[in-house]
Amino acid sequence: MTPVKQIILAKKDALAATVTAPLSQLARQCAPAWDDTDALDRVLLDHIDQITKCEFLYAWDLEGQEISSLIQPGQADKSWRGRDLSERPYLKNNLPFKGIMLSSVYHSQFSERECVTALQAVRKEETLLGFIAADFSLDKLVAEENLNKEPQHWQQFKGDPAVRGTLFMQQRIQSRLDENIDSVHATIYDLITQHGIFHCKIHYSSGRCSFWVVNDPYTYQVHGVDEIVDPDIVLAYPLHRYPQRAKVSPEQIREVFSEFKALRFADETIYLRSASINIMNGMLGLTFSCDGSHYMPVEEFIEKNLGFWIGELAADRQGKGD
Repeated sequence: MTPVKQIILAKKDALAATVTAPLSQLARQCAPAWDDTDALDRVLLDHIDQITKCEFLYAWDLEGQEISSLIQPGQADKSWRGRDLSERPYLKNNLPFKGIMLSSVYHSQFSERECVTALQAVRKEETLLGFIAADFSLDKLVAEENLNKEPQHWQQFKGDPAVRGTLFMQQRIQSRLDENIDSVHATIYDLITQHGIFHCKIHYSSGRCSFWVVNDPYTYQVHGVDEIVDPDIVLAYPLHRYPQRAKVSPEQIREVFSEFKALRFADETIYLRSASINIMNGMLGLTFSCDGSHYMPVEEFIEKNLGFWIGELAADRQGKGD
């Protein structure tokens, strides 16, 4: 399971753990009042404060018609009675016959915020009467785990089929950056190790580079080939000590650039088009002429010799991009 999926699951699990018991109890209280709208509103008003961080509470029948008012703490908006909720995003999924179900995140047209709805089935003996819906704004959800790092393993993504389908009709054309690749790599090495560049992307085919600086990580600088082949470009960036938090050593950067060069010239049909390296999270990215991309930790990349990549490229050649 990817870190993204783990975080999503953790947040939904935390919400479900918080609301399952109070919604189950509320469903039992609502069942006897299901056919009396005013009585149903009173039950919902009495219980909304027991559901942590619930913003809206309402009930609807099996046809998707709201049968209660829209309940907020201390108030009931009767204008919502009878509204057709059948087009709500959470009604596109299979609804729970028992217990609760959490919707996917959706944008509420009413609150203008991202929301998640917890749906609780309301039953009378073995008969399903309808559902209670409890809305939660995303900014109030429990479990504050954040996605703070990239997946630390090799990931491969196939590219655009239109590009891959014409792969063998193209050939690498020597770019000006190619002609100066050693000096360009040396300049970028100096920028990373002495001038605060922590993330860079090198576009070998189009001859440009993008840099992110430690002291200003929310913006980036783009340099065309005329600037990037000029070693004086380092004068445009202030000196900066190599970050102690960096997961990549200067020696590893040299090895990475050496492998980038080898992959750029390894084959005239399937070749490295662009590459990136981030010394803070220790990840790098590769995009080849077939539009396929790879992301992996720097250490894993260094461990794989050129023969591994030649094998990967040969597989692409044999499969003609399939």
